[in-house]
Amino acid sequence: MDYMDSNKIGQRIENKLIHALGRTISEATNDEIYKAAAECIRDDIMISWADSRKRIQEQGVKKLYYMSAEFLMGRAFSNNLINQGLYEAYREAFWEMGLDFDKITDEENDAGLGNGGLGRLAACFLDSLSTMELPVLGCGIRYEYGMFRQKIVDGTQIEMEDDWLRDGNIWEIERPELSVEVHFNGTIQENWTENGLKIEHKDYNTVIAVPYDVPIIGYKTKTPATLRLWSARSKRRFDFHSFNEGIYDKAMADQTFAEAISKVLYPSDDHMQGKMLRLKQFYFLASATMQSMIKRHKVVFDNLNSLPEHVVIQINETHPALAMPELMRILMDEEDFGWDEAYGMVKKIFHYTNHTIMTEAMECWDENMFRLLLPRIYQIICAINEKYCQKLSVYYSKEEEKIAQMAVIGNNEIRMANLCVAICHRINGVSNLHADILKTRIFKGSYQIFPQKYLAITNGITHRRWLALANQGLYHLIREYVKGDILKDYRLFEQILPYKDDKEFCKKYEKVKRNNKIRFAKYIKEKQGIEVNPESIFDVHCKRLHEYKRQLLKCLHIIYIYQKIKKDPACITTPITFIFAAKAAPGYARAKEIIRLIHSIQEMVNKDPDMDGKIQVVFVENYCVSVAEMLIPAADISEQISTAGMEASGTGNMKFMMNGALTIGTMDGANIEIAERVGQENIFIFGDSAEGNYNKKMYHTYNPGIIFENHPGIRDVCNCLIEGNLLRYGNRKYSEIYQNLLFGEYGEADPYYILADFPSYIETYEKVYRLYVDHKDEWIKKAIVNTAKSGYFSSDRTIEQYNEKIWNLKPVK
Repeated sequence: MDYMDSNKIGQRIENKLIHALGRTISEATNDEIYKAAAECIRDDIMISWADSRKRIQEQGVKKLYYMSAEFLMGRAFSNNLINQGLYEAYREAFWEMGLDFDKITDEENDAGLGNGGLGRLAACFLDSLSTMELPVLGCGIRYEYGMFRQKIVDGTQIEMEDDWLRDGNIWEIERPELSVEVHFNGTIQENWTENGLKIEHKDYNTVIAVPYDVPIIGYKTKTPATLRLWSARSKRRFDFHSFNEGIYDKAMADQTFAEAISKVLYPSDDHMQGKMLRLKQFYFLASATMQSMIKRHKVVFDNLNSLPEHVVIQINETHPALAMPELMRILMDEEDFGWDEAYGMVKKIFHYTNHTIMTEAMECWDENMFRLLLPRIYQIICAINEKYCQKLSVYYSKEEEKIAQMAVIGNNEIRMANLCVAICHRINGVSNLHADILKTRIFKGSYQIFPQKYLAITNGITHRRWLALANQGLYHLIREYVKGDILKDYRLFEQILPYKDDKEFCKKYEKVKRNNKIRFAKYIKEKQGIEVNPESIFDVHCKRLHEYKRQLLKCLHIIYIYQKIKKDPACITTPITFIFAAKAAPGYARAKEIIRLIHSIQEMVNKDPDMDGKIQVVFVENYCVSVAEMLIPAADISEQISTAGMEASGTGNMKFMMNGALTIGTMDGANIEIAERVGQENIFIFGDSAEGNYNKKMYHTYNPGIIFENHPGIRDVCNCLIEGNLLRYGNRKYSEIYQNLLFGEYGEADPYYILADFPSYIETYEKVYRLYVDHKDEWIKKAIVNTAKSGYFSSDRTIEQYNEKIWNLKPVK
């Protein structure tokens, strides 16, 4: 059947509605039409999915297990249509049936499987791996309620359940026959037999891990990736006897204990129960995946000795790191491998991607809690630590303190990053700068001994979602001018470059941006009742809320401009809309306080008649992938203002540049590589370098009080936090933020150096503004250069490098 024919697509949808729901098009709700259309798309995917699994097994190719606590997938319906080459045909079919395509696709919930760049990167990787026909199983947790749904009440973030599965997930297939048991607590008994030591785990608590598989299709290929999400269930889901006795809590106790594991992404860990639940989650993911992998390998290849030839595992950050001792447990306790044999095999198979240098993200588990919850894994890690420290002592024989810092166990903690460094075959940073920091600071001791382990692979994004889907206008414009399929070959972006001097192309490019701004203005009006001027400059800071990402610096800058307008109304001639979008972790008090501050500034600015037609502040509620798909293409200015040396890479910066926003940012993460490719004249860099900030920390040379005293404008901005007409929520004051900016905490000046970079930011922003206002033609040219140079930051290029340098996978024939 020719599925490109819109009439046949319409017929298929109508038939699906009648056969599955007994409804006609005229009777069906938008949700029912969405499900019928999604099932039509899914039917086609299932054919190639089943065939590819068969081919992978028959060809015996090496397979990648990509393990991540997050997979921020976004919506699947439209993305699947883009990758199948059916997007326009389905749009036309909906139009012919008198249906609103956008409203129907809006029925799909964003999958609540991730939070930030870590999860979005994992999603882009699956798309690229499938596009390149490389065999992969993405392994994660099927979080029933995701991270949370953000609601702002009186300027305060309220976390609400993200019940994204309430209507089911049409794209997933439950695989109960592949379920495995995961064991917690209990005791370990050592039994010596004539065949050697046998380990028996007794009196444990059991949780059943049930896999749900989701096909992730690449662009016009026949080898869908598989995303396997594990859901936790009780072995005895219902105690019938206790229920009849009237002991209802006991009847449900096992179920509650088990299913809590897959309820929420990153449960708050500011208390012991939260920490324990997180540890359960990560071991649950590790154990279920390793058991499943071993079972499959025994069926397909019979001999486990060939495991390193057919399996490669990439750990996306430290969350899945327990897969390493778990695989050793299975090999030794269940498959009769010796220690050296199992350890050698694990060292060949595992590789580790580090995504952050932030101390709080370098997971450490309380040793006593770990021992009680995972007694056998604790024994194995103790043995790993002992052998690793013996090896380190050969190189650092007289440096006990250095060995103690590098040890897997120390100060009553089990350190996941050090475990990865001790075992993994390759360790990569996600930008050139980040990899250098890992080598020279974070893992310096290891790098000096094992330099061959370390490498840099810069992150990437899939241009199929972030251009073809998110920015249809720009995608169609590029297709007019570029020869070849840009969605298949990211190198073709370079063909756009000469058109920066083509007046007709520039005019069309500018029109696309304006239409995207109108689209976002319509969205924010419908969702939040906020009127936004699409003729204003859209200055966007959207990402996870963390102090190092410096939303606070942008807040201070808005106050600075506000105060400047009050003194000189003529200083702003073209209006600016400052747009924030961010979620703060539930237990992160300072981040939540910054959200309150943003809303206080919003109230102060938007209600002041002197600001009308000058500046406006907007906070976009419940930021997610589908919101980003509208906001990023509408942005004129991309705020990438993290403290230099703290942002490992960033991927938002790549999405913005691809969609024609100009970056104002620090020389941090991938900003450095963006600057190298677009040229310093096409990006706006401010602030100190990573090395400069490191020296401030090392030599305690940062004194924000001097900046405060010597810069009256900055002094007035800071004072606004504790006095003046800045509105408060619930009588809250921002004295803590003020104190931290000027005096720091615990005897250390503000580690994010906000005031240090503030004067440079003010000066650089003025250049940005003047360019947009006075030289709009030059602005458009620079935006086109950014789009043309964004091809390098495709996740296809990233995957090519991972495969060449680490995985060595072969495409499925």
